[in-house]
Amino acid sequence: MSGAAARKLTIGLRFGTALAVVLAIPAVGQQRPESILPPGFGDPTPAPSPAAARPKPVPQAPAQPSQAVPPPAASVPATAPALLPAPDATPIAAPSPGATPPAPTDFAAFVRADMPSFARRSLARVGVAGPAEGAMGPNAFGQADGRFLEVLMQRLNTPVASRWVSIALRRALMARVDTPRGVNGADFAAERSWLLTRMGESVAARAMAQAVDTEDYTPKMFEATMQAALATGDAAALCPAAEAGAELGQERGWIMARAICAGLSGTPARAQPLLTQARKSGIAGGVDFLLAQKVAGAGQSGRQAVTIEWDSVDHLTAWRYGMATATGVEIPDSLLATASPAVQGWRALSPTLDPRVRAAVAELAAARGILSSAALVDLYSAIDAGDDQSGAQVGIARDLRAAYEGPDAKARADALVRLWDEPKSAEGRYARLVLTAGAAARIPTTLEQPDIDRLVAAMLSAGLDVPALRWRDKAARGSNAWAMLTLIDPAMPSLSYGDVSAYSGTNDAEGLKRRMFLAAMAGLGRMSGAEVERGAQALGLRFAQENSWTRSIAKAAREHEPGTVVLLAAIGMQTRQWHGVSPEAVYRITAALHAVGMSGEARMIAVEAISRL
Repeated sequence: MSGAAARKLTIGLRFGTALAVVLAIPAVGQQRPESILPPGFGDPTPAPSPAAARPKPVPQAPAQPSQAVPPPAASVPATAPALLPAPDATPIAAPSPGATPPAPTDFAAFVRADMPSFARRSLARVGVAGPAEGAMGPNAFGQADGRFLEVLMQRLNTPVASRWVSIALRRALMARVDTPRGVNGADFAAERSWLLTRMGESVAARAMAQAVDTEDYTPKMFEATMQAALATGDAAALCPAAEAGAELGQERGWIMARAICAGLSGTPARAQPLLTQARKSGIAGGVDFLLAQKVAGAGQSGRQAVTIEWDSVDHLTAWRYGMATATGVEIPDSLLATASPAVQGWRALSPTLDPRVRAAVAELAAARGILSSAALVDLYSAIDAGDDQSGAQVGIARDLRAAYEGPDAKARADALVRLWDEPKSAEGRYARLVLTAGAAARIPTTLEQPDIDRLVAAMLSAGLDVPALRWRDKAARGSNAWAMLTLIDPAMPSLSYGDVSAYSGTNDAEGLKRRMFLAAMAGLGRMSGAEVERGAQALGLRFAQENSWTRSIAKAAREHEPGTVVLLAAIGMQTRQWHGVSPEAVYRITAALHAVGMSGEARMIAVEAISRL
């Protein structure tokens, strides 16, 4: 995969910023703080009612090759990652897997009067980007049942293990695609926006919510829009839908949004009575009300000075995060520490935060595919150029500058080693590879005693395969660099199991890297069937084992549905650690991606399996 292609694949911070910031969904407590999170943030997704159309069973990826095939996941309630535990929360009813029922006639008439028909966007094809912007094409989901896809999205636990699967999933979710059969176009967009929010992709989530006209909003779309707006800390993003949302009368957050938007529009005379009414009726109270009051007072002619005290707050909600971010209120570290990993992505993408604050979470966001390598370098460049030259982030920025601008190759390579050696966690170490990808590509192959394994891994973490292949003749047979370059080299002939067995895998006492290497080579079609079978028997792998997940991803590949394949690939990687991903899952995922023309992504995922273990 070329550097240009990698940049297209990573619809990162720069593209997201151009799309605009996304935020949404509040809710507040009465006598005590209550969570306003919709289903999925800590609450099990209830099964659809018997009257609803029943979707296909949700396939489940294999856990370990030695285990029996698990039952379909459709029969097991699943939860999305929670912002934090909220046992006293008042959950919102879960979105139905089927289409949203028609709104009452009077509400439909109310919203239709707001926009002329010629300006309306069709729900037959909804999305943000197309192939020219790096997203997938309109037929990404082919003939897949929309209800089946929605249930997959609802039950996907994030973040997934693979950075490159996450990047591919963002490309699929943001794509301007034909609405699948069996679902409403606004509902399908809402599910995509909600999943992007849970992935930490707040900017992309807001863009997806804004891809649907407010006149076409369904109850599910109102929920997703609220969540996306809150995730980006953009209270003004609620305003186009605030009146219609409040008219529904089902969500306290939208009632509060109407008062907030009145304040932001410069009409405090209207905002204040709405806030007072909300407080007296028990719609909002405590810190939730004060945050709303502070946001409303930020508009023109707003004269209220509101002080926010967090001492009595024991947990964070999306409402509290979004309103605090919108007004620049600092959230205590004790609350952020209990938040979902998605919040790290939201903060990494937030333009209102100081670069040093963003840097604390930006590297993890890059490791998860939320930020590109270039965006991460830009962030540290801003820190390096800032007036405040104290703090750990400044030291990282200086080492990064030395890695690019050192007086000679050895000095630059030494700076890279300092950056690579510092992190203690596996995710942190991989994040440093992403950060240093561009600098690693500038190291000449004439360098004496280079750390080839990490140089190659760094370049490939950002998809820089062309500069990485310069090291092909320098990599020792059986090393990590040799294995990774073998996986990406299009000129390499088919391998035998004897070649695979030559790979020992650095620090791989259990032989997991060798099994991953075999699985990836088999999935990419780089070995004959006989050699794959020979290797599988030698290493105890069961590539022929089937369950509902393997059958589903194979069917999507046969029917050439890249969006469905990527979504199912994410289902197969629902774990934070690569040790939780089986070689059989890597085989199925790389084979399916290769079959639908996504060989570049398949190779990067295969390399990731080597570099992150």
